[in-house]
Amino acid sequence: MGLAGNEVLAAVLQVRSGSLRVLLWQRAREPHAHRWSLPGGGLGSREDVQESIRRQLAEKVDVRQLSHVEQLSVFSAPDRVPGQRVVATAFLGLVPSDVDPEVPADTAWHAVDSLPDTAFDHEAIVRRARDRLAAKLSYTNLGFALAPPHFTISALRELYSAALGYRVSATNLQRVLSRRGLLEPTGDTAPPGPSGGRPAALFRFSARGILVTDPFAVLKPPGGGRPAGVGSTP
Repeated sequence: MGLAGNEVLAAVLQVRSGSLRVLLWQRAREPHAHRWSLPGGGLGSREDVQESIRRQLAEKVDVRQLSHVEQLSVFSAPDRVPGQRVVATAFLGLVPSDVDPEVPADTAWHAVDSLPDTAFDHEAIVRRARDRLAAKLSYTNLGFALAPPHFTISALRELYSAALGYRVSATNLQRVLSRRGLLEPTGDTAPPGPSGGRPAALFRFSARGILVTDPFAVLKPPGGGRPAGVGSTP
């Protein structure tokens, strides 16, 4: 028996309030009514998957505010949805931390580490998206897609820590990214905080498009006999 249908889904991630979050919408109908789903839907007969996911994302979020979109994986388990078989092509989307896209009333941002009840295999897709993001932060410049155009090193450290799921060193993060040629100073400083002190320098990513910078780098948390964190990256 042949395949019954194809759909596209997107795990759109953003660091919000210090945690990595995913955009989900609450289903109103069966199957899995009232559970939370990734944005997406059926693949149109006259569109490819890239066209389809951007069309369907536009119903939930201003796609102009997406800083990066890439194909994540194909999910094809025969029983992944009830009824006829549906194969899903999933995408990873990223939104920078300095924007707050307007979303419909049935849609909200949820912490990846504490997801609500999700529909079908969407939790597994979210986990795959989180793992892809963490991996690419190791060997590419994908941090540009999480960060605002200008940032302090301490703010960038917070973004990396949220995305990787463990605390990283601001000093070592700056050293690693600068050595790879990914960061450049803007020449400006951030406004002083309430407690005053020395103004912090502002930086930007040298390129805001995906680049493989070190194909063999792996950023891992310290402890437990595992390789050390960002500071140990060669």
